[in-house]
Amino acid sequence: MKPPVFIVGCPRSGTSFLYNLLLSSGSFAEFHTQMNVFDVLEPIYGDLSVAKNAKKMMQAWLLSKAFRASGLQANEIEAKVVAECHGASDFLRIVMDEVARKQRTESWIDSTPTNIPHMLRIHRDLPEARFIHILRDPRNVALSLDARGWTRPLPWDKSRSLLAAGLYWEWIVRKARKYGSRLGPQYVEVRYEELITNAHETLAKLSPFLKQELDYRRIEQGGYSFKAFLTSFEEELRQGNFMPVLRWKTKFPSHQLACFEKLIGEYMQEVGYALLGKEKPGCSLAVKAMRLEYALYYESKQWAKVNTPLTRIMVDYSSILIDK
Repeated sequence: MKPPVFIVGCPRSGTSFLYNLLLSSGSFAEFHTQMNVFDVLEPIYGDLSVAKNAKKMMQAWLLSKAFRASGLQANEIEAKVVAECHGASDFLRIVMDEVARKQRTESWIDSTPTNIPHMLRIHRDLPEARFIHILRDPRNVALSLDARGWTRPLPWDKSRSLLAAGLYWEWIVRKARKYGSRLGPQYVEVRYEELITNAHETLAKLSPFLKQELDYRRIEQGGYSFKAFLTSFEEELRQGNFMPVLRWKTKFPSHQLACFEKLIGEYMQEVGYALLGKEKPGCSLAVKAMRLEYALYYESKQWAKVNTPLTRIMVDYSSILIDK
């Protein structure tokens, strides 16, 4: 098997778009959902190196859309996992290796965006793994998250959901870049905007990184279009006015945009996204307080998700899986 590939990024940054581009242009196993092993399966069922936990997890996994998407035989994959699994990374590797073998390919991709907090662990367990971090303008990310109701601001902050989404973008992107800096040549960043405007060149740069020949002609011959993807703005598709790169310029409420750029503008510029406003990103007490409040909120929420029964109580595994 060739090194596994992990596509990570803030949700609504284009992980599905990149995933399908790679499927269309290379020799990767097709698996049109995400596994959510580290954020969901392991917190629900416990340490998967423990046989009873692995058996219980497999009973649930065999009922999920992830199993149906795999095309594997239930009794065969269950026996293999129970016999060979030494943890969450092992479970993912066993399943995806078998999916690739069944499809007669040598490579597979996991495109679960929320693998970011687990990047160093994945690297430890799967040392050959490659990580592609897809970045997108946070103003468009926030609009998309908000349209889907995925921003989840603090209970007293419902009217500032776009701002909360921007702070989440900064929190998760900072984490990915921090961990990525420790992975050396096994980590690379790709911009959503460049994929949209020049996919051919972007894929050409990824070819040596992935040790794969990515043939853009296959995409063109297959008539692939990014417009076919799940979007939070279906009315744009219906009206023939699909604009995933510049959407924020017309959709983002102007009064909130100014606040948004004051809140995370400094990091936006650091990552390479120019601000619309001419004012310097704010350092007021209110801005500092909100930034600190949400940083603590997202860190504690992530910790609780992985280390407490919170996920077990609140999440049904199959219901959170997203088609790719």
